[in-house]
Amino acid sequence: MHTVTAARRWLVVGAITSICALMPNTAMAEWGKPGGSNGGVKQENKREGKTLASRITFKGATQGSGGKSGRMVPVGNWSPPACWYEPYSADEFATDTERGYDLVANDPKQPSYARRSVYEFRNIYKDGKYKNYNKGKADEGSWWVARRDEDRWMEDAAQKCNKQPFWVKNGEPADDPNAVNPEILAELAYNKIKLPDTEVTLAPKNTTKVNLPTWAWLDKAKFKKVSVTAALHAQGVNIEATTTAKPVSLRLEPGTKDAETYPASGECVINADDSIGEPWARGKGNQEPPCGVRYLRASSGAPYKLKATIMWEVSWTGTGVDGAQPMPNGAFGAEQNVVVEEVQAINR
Repeated sequence: MHTVTAARRWLVVGAITSICALMPNTAMAEWGKPGGSNGGVKQENKREGKTLASRITFKGATQGSGGKSGRMVPVGNWSPPACWYEPYSADEFATDTERGYDLVANDPKQPSYARRSVYEFRNIYKDGKYKNYNKGKADEGSWWVARRDEDRWMEDAAQKCNKQPFWVKNGEPADDPNAVNPEILAELAYNKIKLPDTEVTLAPKNTTKVNLPTWAWLDKAKFKKVSVTAALHAQGVNIEATTTAKPVSLRLEPGTKDAETYPASGECVINADDSIGEPWARGKGNQEPPCGVRYLRASSGAPYKLKATIMWEVSWTGTGVDGAQPMPNGAFGAEQNVVVEEVQAINR
């Protein structure tokens, strides 16, 4: 007999109220076929009205600054939370739970164990441990419900918030480490920061010669401090946090072992005017670049993939916090083609 663990039930039932929101937005998606691990719930996108959506809002550098952009990647073994808990009113929770129940329980296409699970879940809050979703106590507290990052809902980290919706009285803290707070908001804001594409200017441009120093630099106008603010204002919870990333260096990886970098570490620090490196100019031919690369062997057909990565220093400030708090550094980079040719000698 197919069994559903507590953690998987959270997914199957939409543990809470948002079964559709946990699934891909396709016209018809089967979530976990027999033999799979998700409980076999099928979803048809026929549901009208809104499900419980996250109340967290973001503003700031969430779209990049024109041209190509991408999301900052944490340096080291850390990642922003993939799930958290937020407060909702008794009416909101009741409406969404009933919709989720109707979606599965009244659908003959759903397997019997899925319909039974949503019935058991609904019964806890409607007629069991709680009465009518605590609507009679609506002014006394809120339901705290799990939310997940829509881009990461299949990750193991998104299953940490497997606690069923819990009631918290007004003025009391939500007793769970994943209950949203300013620090969690800062971590979610970290994941929303979009950074400009890292394409360095090279001299010589695109094609260089073996043993010829290639200068690399970045315009100070392109790489500036960026920030994103995350805020939650719901059910008496009014908190916010701003995460700020500041560029500190450029890391060059030539794309081959047959190369040397300037400096030898490959890490070009940011200048006082926020530029990185130094533009090449006539008269500097005999100088070593402050930031650059020297290839020792021709690329022979396929170009080398020079990877340029900007390193960002990250911190946050927020409600109830004194001063900027450190966060893991971030990185964002891109590859660009470099053709390296042999110097041709001419014999007369």
